[in-house]
Amino acid sequence: MKANTVLFIVGPTASGKSELAVALAKKLGGEVLSADSMLVYKDMDIGTAKLTRTERRGVPHHGIDLIPRTRNFSVFAYRQYALRTIKDIQKRGKAPIIAGGTGFYVRALLEGFSPQPGANPAIRRKLEAEARLRGLPALYKRLLKADPKRAREIGPHNQRRIIRALEILMVSGKKPSAVSGKSPGLRELGYRPVVIGIHRDRQALYGRINRRVDKMFRNGLVREVRRLMRSKFSRTALQGVGYKEVVEHLKAHPEPADWSGVKERIQKTTRHFAKRQWTWFKRERGIRWVWWPETVPVSKMVKFILHGGFYAR
Repeated sequence: MKANTVLFIVGPTASGKSELAVALAKKLGGEVLSADSMLVYKDMDIGTAKLTRTERRGVPHHGIDLIPRTRNFSVFAYRQYALRTIKDIQKRGKAPIIAGGTGFYVRALLEGFSPQPGANPAIRRKLEAEARLRGLPALYKRLLKADPKRAREIGPHNQRRIIRALEILMVSGKKPSAVSGKSPGLRELGYRPVVIGIHRDRQALYGRINRRVDKMFRNGLVREVRRLMRSKFSRTALQGVGYKEVVEHLKAHPEPADWSGVKERIQKTTRHFAKRQWTWFKRERGIRWVWWPETVPVSKMVKFILHGGFYAR
């Protein structure tokens, strides 16, 4: 790779990002930096599908096992850690390969980070409903009146950013354009980001998710959660799909005999989560999407990517 290149592998859960990142790192002499908000927690291994030492194949991994599950973690903390790690990897003459599906983490690196108010789901749902009922032009007109500068920057067609700007206005009472101190993105810092998105057949991906959850239960997810429940999960740690469902079930049924319903619920929740990830990344700019058929091994995907076989979608 060219000097200062930072390679991203993004996409929905269970799409093969981690395996592909390891294979690319072996080929390029690289190191992997996780962009997964759940992998930062120590001891949360089975439910996060954390790669084992064997699966990492000797490739150094970063962004994994950073903090105990009792502590919260933020996108701001991740960005600070990731920028230091990217710099250190390149100082060693290695290629940084960032793999993960946490969209906020990826965006914070690519576009920078602004200390804006956090998301308010209730307000966002209300604005989304208004967009459906009255149309996006009505929301844009409101933003144009409240904050003309930010409205002109966004334009009248980007619903996600229009809603986010109005959300900031309603939460903080401040104009979004008045929120200063945005940190620079990777390009502004002198790096050359290349972002590759993994595109899978949806039904095949859902099958992979179902099999992964089955494997988690076979590997001892319930035992892992029982052990972790000896101390509290932080608010952000408990957001991990699988952990919340098992914790809730164990609290209601300390000695449950049948886990089939919980397993099915985790599979369904994970499928919905993958769909949301796919929707998120599909709206992001600059991603080079590659199609990965189920019959194609990771070795062929590595060759395809390194020979520039990208397509825009």
